[in-house]
Amino acid sequence: MAFVRPTGVTYFEPELAYDSYVLFTGADSITRLIDLGGVVHKQWPYAGVPPRIIDPALNNGRLGDIGIQLSGSGDSRGGIFANGTVGQLDWSGDTVWEWGSEAPGGAARQNHDWESLPNGNRLLLVTVPRVVPALGPAVVGDQGLFEVAPDGSIVWEWLAGDHLDELGFSAAGWEALRATVTRDPDDPWGYLELNSAKSLGPNRWHREHPGGVFHPDNILISSRKANIVALIDKATKSVVWQLGPYISETPGAQHQRINAHKVPRPVDQISGQHNPHLIADGLPGAGNILVFDNQGGAGYPPAPLGIYAGSRVLEIDPSTRQIVWQYTAEDSGLPSWTFFSSFVSNAQRLPNGNTLITEGMTGRLFQVTSSGQVVWEYGSPYEGLGVGGEPEVREPRVPGVDRLTRTPLVYRAQAVPFDWVPLGAPASRAAAVDRRGAL
Repeated sequence: MAFVRPTGVTYFEPELAYDSYVLFTGADSITRLIDLGGVVHKQWPYAGVPPRIIDPALNNGRLGDIGIQLSGSGDSRGGIFANGTVGQLDWSGDTVWEWGSEAPGGAARQNHDWESLPNGNRLLLVTVPRVVPALGPAVVGDQGLFEVAPDGSIVWEWLAGDHLDELGFSAAGWEALRATVTRDPDDPWGYLELNSAKSLGPNRWHREHPGGVFHPDNILISSRKANIVALIDKATKSVVWQLGPYISETPGAQHQRINAHKVPRPVDQISGQHNPHLIADGLPGAGNILVFDNQGGAGYPPAPLGIYAGSRVLEIDPSTRQIVWQYTAEDSGLPSWTFFSSFVSNAQRLPNGNTLITEGMTGRLFQVTSSGQVVWEYGSPYEGLGVGGEPEVREPRVPGVDRLTRTPLVYRAQAVPFDWVPLGAPASRAAAVDRRGAL
């Protein structure tokens, strides 16, 4: 029996949607640039974790360069160990920069995130196999950050295993963490599963308080497995601000509480979250943290979650730790479980105030207004086998899955302004508008 789900553009209100290209890697390990009509304008035979068209302002004005993974490491563990080299391609597909052989162990092992920095360097989230004394004698996949110069040299680094005592684990949390590592030191996604790393950039908190913790160079990271969002001071390497791992004021799942949609309100328990980042200057909500809160099983020990599974997107004021905006399926008049991705996924604020959401587990990309109205929706038609969070990984060791299975998974999509690529605005937009009556 075949499982049939809608793919392509399934809904589009052009008057309300923010018009852009959208970049994503499909579960077939091909990266594509589409317009809001679903037309593919460019594709690359590589996966990105995530793929990203580089802002020309950070790329000497050159249009259409993309950051992507270029080769595998050959490591049979897959997951965070799988990447050999990362690189930058120009619009023609020629390699502008490639890095990995210079890394410790001869492989980049980049996973989950990377960033082009204003100084011309690249910030890479990487895996470093090593012994972490606080976790026992076994070699584990420790995750951390490398800042890599254009010549390939590592000019700054931070390793999570050196800072575990700063993350606020309880005695029970340490016990659960160590037991997990002992049981599976070769966990293909890492004992913390760091899934994002983003420098803050210029922001109002730093302008108002130059000596505070929100220096533009400081880096916001996320640990999916530990339910932690943490801010790393770039100069001292210390954790200087944090959400999680335990938010005990309001235990239980947010969808089963009175006033669960009233904002502002204090942050409640996040679980399995992805890509917390400061909304950039010039965008609605600038200075607040936007995060995809998966509400998937996670935590040391596991966070309490309710039976009505549903993900949410949260906008958080970091100065007050208040939720000031959120999106759940209920904000679109639907049951909570109709919007749910227990892993992967992303949210991106757009210039008109809409938010592009990647419901990654199902391969669904959609835009919502600030009131929760869905104004564009797309289902990825590109399927692959045995993907467990990084689309290029083909081996069958997916957490909780014993056999290869077909999936439309999308890790993270990016809304790409028309003037970032040589194409300009697509002529196909008119055709997309004409389709609305059929959607």
